[in-house]
Amino acid sequence: MTSVPTRRRGSLKRFLRNAHLWLGVGLFILLVPIGLSGATLVYHDDIEEFMRTPRGAVAPSQPTDLTAAIVNAKAAAGADFQPVNIRIPDDARVPLSIMLRGQARKQGERPPFLTAVIDRHDGRVLKIADFRASFFGFMHVFHENLTLPQFNGRDIVGWGGVAMLILSLTGLYLWWPRRGQWSRAFVWRRAPATSSNLHYMAGFWICFPLALISFTGIYLAWPQQGRSVLSSMAEMTPQPARGAGPGGGPLNPNPVRSPSEIFSIATALGRGQVDMIAFPNAQAGLWRVRMNAEDRAEPVTVTINDRSGAVTNVEPLSGDRVAFWIRWLHEGSHSGEIWRFVVFAAGITPTLLGVTGILIWLRQRRQRAMIKAGSASKSAPLGSTAPAE
Repeated sequence: MTSVPTRRRGSLKRFLRNAHLWLGVGLFILLVPIGLSGATLVYHDDIEEFMRTPRGAVAPSQPTDLTAAIVNAKAAAGADFQPVNIRIPDDARVPLSIMLRGQARKQGERPPFLTAVIDRHDGRVLKIADFRASFFGFMHVFHENLTLPQFNGRDIVGWGGVAMLILSLTGLYLWWPRRGQWSRAFVWRRAPATSSNLHYMAGFWICFPLALISFTGIYLAWPQQGRSVLSSMAEMTPQPARGAGPGGGPLNPNPVRSPSEIFSIATALGRGQVDMIAFPNAQAGLWRVRMNAEDRAEPVTVTINDRSGAVTNVEPLSGDRVAFWIRWLHEGSHSGEIWRFVVFAAGITPTLLGVTGILIWLRQRRQRAMIKAGSASKSAPLGSTAPAE
């Protein structure tokens, strides 16, 4: 006679199997594009730097005149655009980029942004365009809100992350072998069909990273709510207004110091290679400089007073550091090449799991139909997983 705990475990497993099945089948058309777009963005910077760099490019003998580059970028963008930041790739052969912000056409509307690609030798503009109109810009927007901001696309992506997290955890529970069957847990042929074996093996090896990436994606999909929860547990700095300079507020259109001076001050600190220079706002008047140090996983950030030139180290609060790592883990950045590849694989795997899962489901439906029609023996195996009920 079957014991009560055994019956309960059977009922729980049947419930989780059905939840796993119908979430996977029902949201296949949503989860696969989100995963694939995320996988594409993992190597976005590398691909874009490769495409921007002219063939046979060499590093300049002298640092780029950033002041001249800003003048050229503003002339190419138009009088209504102000520089927001300068990004300087580690590879000196790769052109640097300047982001410029324009004036919003209507109150409450997002201001336009342009990205100017700058030659490292003479500071001339190689290309200027709206990043969001590019392929990778579209992929960023799609991954964030499915290009449906007016229909709360970010919420849809967030709930997609919740579904993916549930699929990861329920899949692990369904994979978990019974007592005494651990010798079969990691072998390839757990089932007659190749699709089933792919589903089990790929699902197990990716479930932990996929669960982590889904969890961090949930936080990024609802940043305000996420910051509210995180700030209740750890101290965080107030979030500046969108598009503002360091410290919030409108950008200073006429800073006292030039970008070249700020670059020289930051380089002289010996804290790492300058990666990004953000222009100061009108109120605080602080330039923000980010540097990559070889002996630290996290970037080093300092502020430089526009008038006095005083340098201040920016030590992130505990909550800020957690928020940074949530984003870095989700993007696969600042965590080494192995983790970056794992994040890339986690973006591709939902397609494999979705296709193989649907094949398993269809095969089980055919087997059940054959049994009902009397075409198969009642003792014939139904596959390695019982059909959903």
